[in-house]
Amino acid sequence: MSQADSPPAPDFSAIKQRQQATWASGDFAIIGVTLQIVGESLAEAADIRAGEEVIDIAAGNGNATLAAAHRFAHVTSTDYVPALLEKGRARAAAEGLAVVFREADAEALPFADGSFDVALSTFGIMFTPNHVQSSSEMMRVLRPGGRAGMANWTPQGFIGQLFKTIGQHVPPPAGVKPPGLWGTEDYLGQLFGEQAERFEVQRKMFNFRYASAAHWLQVFRDFYGPVHKAFAALDDPGKLALERDLTALLDSANTAGGASLVVPAEYLEVVITKRGG
Repeated sequence: MSQADSPPAPDFSAIKQRQQATWASGDFAIIGVTLQIVGESLAEAADIRAGEEVIDIAAGNGNATLAAAHRFAHVTSTDYVPALLEKGRARAAAEGLAVVFREADAEALPFADGSFDVALSTFGIMFTPNHVQSSSEMMRVLRPGGRAGMANWTPQGFIGQLFKTIGQHVPPPAGVKPPGLWGTEDYLGQLFGEQAERFEVQRKMFNFRYASAAHWLQVFRDFYGPVHKAFAALDDPGKLALERDLTALLDSANTAGGASLVVPAEYLEVVITKRGG
């Protein structure tokens, strides 16, 4: 393929605006609070210490934020959706936790180089459109020898399959690499390898627990931005087709039989130590 025939580079700015609107739709916090155990596990894996400076990147409603604050770290919680930061602020206030909340784009963090001892992100930074830029920013704000901790859904796990199913009905933006790549060790090596002194990776499971497939669909259709927006983009026959395919995915993954819905979702728990410590 000649240079003239090469596909145009994606418009990351426009894609980001659409993604921001997607995550601002519905109310992710309704689902986010069910994932708190992931933040607590990541805080342990990253060995958060009292008094450390910690940033939670693409924090959503603050699961990793609260987990780090539970360990008496000094936490700055960032996201580009103000409504989600407000949910995190309310949770921190309810627990009497002192946390700084700041609106910020994961691809352009408003902090000086080496500002933090630890950078965390649970199912957040992986959804940025420009992976190279966001991973570079995560490393930039870390001090030498600092730790980056992430929880990233794997492409073969349930959430990876969820996005694959949605993509069959509502195609993702052209030219943007899928977020599930962050759930693969090889790709993380490409993004972070040059700056990483050490990688620690564990495959873990989070269990989605709902009353039934219909209950999961109702909650995610109402509150989870990517599912909410996918249904909104389809006509009535398209909505029925997507509902059918998502129900089939849920039924195939359900480990609870007919009594309820328990769907194990694989993710990578990653801790990267930055060079130079």
